[in-house]
Amino acid sequence: MKEKLEQLEKLLHEIHDLSAANAVLEWDQQVNMPRGAAEDRGEQMATLSRIAHIKSTSDELGKLLDDLTKEAASLAKDSDEARLIKVAKRRYDKDTKVSGDWVAEFTKATAVAQSTWEEAKVNDDFELFRPHLEKLVGLRQEYAEFFKPYDHVYDPLLDDFEPGMKTAEVQKIFADMKDEQVELIHQISQQPEIDNSFLFLKYDADGQIEFGKKVITDFGYDWNHGRQDISVHPFTTSFGLNDVRITTKIVPDFLSPCLFGTFHECGHALYEQGIAKKFNRTPIADGASMAIHESQSRMWENLIGRSEPFWKRYYKDLQKIFPSQLGNIDGSTFYKGINKVEPSLIRIEADEATYNLHIMLRLEMEIGLMEGSIQAKDAAQVWKEKFNAYLGIVPPNDRQGVLQDVHWSSGLFGYFPTYALGNLVSVQLWDRMLQDNPDTAEQVEAGEFSKILGWYREHVHQYGAKYEPQELVQKITGEKINSAPFTRYLKDKFGKIYNL
Repeated sequence: MKEKLEQLEKLLHEIHDLSAANAVLEWDQQVNMPRGAAEDRGEQMATLSRIAHIKSTSDELGKLLDDLTKEAASLAKDSDEARLIKVAKRRYDKDTKVSGDWVAEFTKATAVAQSTWEEAKVNDDFELFRPHLEKLVGLRQEYAEFFKPYDHVYDPLLDDFEPGMKTAEVQKIFADMKDEQVELIHQISQQPEIDNSFLFLKYDADGQIEFGKKVITDFGYDWNHGRQDISVHPFTTSFGLNDVRITTKIVPDFLSPCLFGTFHECGHALYEQGIAKKFNRTPIADGASMAIHESQSRMWENLIGRSEPFWKRYYKDLQKIFPSQLGNIDGSTFYKGINKVEPSLIRIEADEATYNLHIMLRLEMEIGLMEGSIQAKDAAQVWKEKFNAYLGIVPPNDRQGVLQDVHWSSGLFGYFPTYALGNLVSVQLWDRMLQDNPDTAEQVEAGEFSKILGWYREHVHQYGAKYEPQELVQKITGEKINSAPFTRYLKDKFGKIYNL
């Protein structure tokens, strides 16, 4: 078995390296590449994807996995070897259902769509992006067909990001929390409005970057194995456990996007940087799922970054960088301002209480697009109608509506639900962490995050994708993913802020 495991790791390393090379090209596309290079970049990425797919579906790998799966019966269920075989076999079984031609076509289509989306967003031109959206919806429908029979056409897409979870499960979780969230927002709407106008002044880009870098350095981000750049839409990417990069977004007249976007992406990066190095260049060197990944980014962004103890420590630092904007704003006013609850247009700028409504809208849109009940050509108008139904406002343009997110241009249908699931998991894990670290608030107020990060490294990060998401959450908290802790958190936090 030892010899076969070594051969498996060799093959998995080659597949990982090809995927990492593709990730470098994708990172460069979003950070440095001239827009006119999109066609060439698409061809390059398609070639690498095709080669990676051939290797990841080879008869050699399949035979090796079949043999090892049988022999793994003699291994402890939770051993690294048994789990690596299980994760690799699951991925192989999925990959072999998909044609190499489809993979190449999809990769090229997303590379071109990405650049077109950027131009369409800047120019508020949905019609420019529409043909690409139609093509990508069609390709994702074709992808789902590879996995028939399924309970729902959306299941294969969701499974890519949330292994083992079904569309019906997500819909139930969302339904369970929707009414309480809507009621909380209604109660808040009856209270005096919080003033956050000071967030919408001119804020120097260098100052925003400076403060964000200081904070995430304190969080524990390892700059020797990472870097930060600027992109249209913030993201985190990993080329291996020793190279985990983040980007952020600058809005000159709104402070929040860079601040909280930086905290958010750092949370993703800390997860990747904390995976045990023994798993590097294997399928385990990844998050357990995107919901678990989002639980980490939302934890650093919200549970810490929007908390009162955090700003007791860092507000004076921010005031020093922006004295004319914040010099006359006291800490309590700032804290309430960054936590103002108000239906808003942009998902990544939404407050904690309304954020999940943005995700529920997108889930409905994606299911409709995959089922065919929504046509891609009508997406901009349907978006406005659903946005009004969910949040009571109509986007004044498509740039702030259907074009605001990068995900569809990247073909990432099935991803959006993981954001809301990540919110739920973040509080479930946080509550468990507080049992072991009851003085967490004092640590945050002191700007000391090593114990917090250490707890997550021990209980979450080190395992990477060794455990499936529901399995990991239950292992840590004793429960599967559910909305009750998150709902309690919202009611407690905003009940105090709004005197409910």
